[in-house]
Amino acid sequence: MRARLILPGLLAAALTLVGCGTQNTASSGSTEEKSRTTAPGSSAPALEVAGTAVAPKALRFTGTTVDGRPFDAATLAGKPTVLWFWAPWCPKCRAQAAETAKVATDYRGKANVLGVAGLDKNAAMKDFISQTGTDSFPHLSDEAGDVWKRFEVTEQSRYVILDKDGKSAYEGVLPGGEGLAEKVAGLTG
Repeated sequence: MRARLILPGLLAAALTLVGCGTQNTASSGSTEEKSRTTAPGSSAPALEVAGTAVAPKALRFTGTTVDGRPFDAATLAGKPTVLWFWAPWCPKCRAQAAETAKVATDYRGKANVLGVAGLDKNAAMKDFISQTGTDSFPHLSDEAGDVWKRFEVTEQSRYVILDKDGKSAYEGVLPGGEGLAEKVAGLTG
């Protein structure tokens, strides 16, 4: 008798889980979903975006660039990606700017570079980009720290480098950006 009562409940729960698993999370944009898909380098299956590009779990986030444009990280899928977390007032970040901009230029078309500015206001972020000549690649204005939290970044001047499959290849500080080009070269080989 007990089995007859439990079995329908288990079946309903299984159907609910299967149904929830089919939702396209890239377009849902919900804060709740974003917080559950934060593990960079996950081996989760890729997600089809716009019928052609494939976005791994690590690149399923959106934001707004410093110049106010919407940005979807899914557009970075398929190539190694450098996420550079910086703050406008940070001298270490300023020291990394030239090398980061050089890597962005040298590897254009082979790898992506995305600045993720935080810990200040957008106006200060714009000034930093202008003063450091890092306007050759996009920068997110992450005033609320959403992307920083997503990648568990707790300090400025930190790099998170993802391989072409969205798996973490390096996370850490590179003083003056030293070694960044070599790390990217190893992924674009």
